[in-house]
Amino acid sequence: MSTHDDLRLIALNEFAVAGYAGTSLQRIAEIAGLSKSSVLYHYASKEALLEAAIGPAIDRMIAILGAISGPITVPETRQTFIEQFVDLLLEHRLEVHTFINQGPGLEDVPVIDRANDMVQNLSVYFSNSIGSVEDHLRFGIALGGAAYVLSVKDDSLDLPSTDEVRAALITIVSELLAPITSN
Repeated sequence: MSTHDDLRLIALNEFAVAGYAGTSLQRIAEIAGLSKSSVLYHYASKEALLEAAIGPAIDRMIAILGAISGPITVPETRQTFIEQFVDLLLEHRLEVHTFINQGPGLEDVPVIDRANDMVQNLSVYFSNSIGSVEDHLRFGIALGGAAYVLSVKDDSLDLPSTDEVRAALITIVSELLAPITSN
């Protein structure tokens, strides 16, 4: 990996552990064994590091939403979405953790605004496809719950392999969303 990538990963880990506000460029530089000016050579600001750290996960979710063809009430569409959503959560746990736990406190940070817009677009897509209050709650509990459970770092939780977690999440989210009916 390059210094650029190393810094992005160090920043992501620090943002997830210490929080965006609690992470300094100096701390990232120390962990990387670099000077602060070296960090600034690669990333113009801490905000740019946050964008680099969580932006790819947001871009992937936007792409997943853009690729959905048809209403979520169609079982094949729903299943494809669920599988892609679970894969995103598994691949981007720290990014999701950072957004879920710190997003509300980071208003007016462009990457967080972009993430909030993406969540709003997801909500609008589901709202346009489903009608009942129960279906809206199913949507929120299934997707929000899956995101939250995977984003929480719990060392006491002895999770099985990623493949087992993926299969279990797909099954559970599918079961929760299966009753969704047309608007």
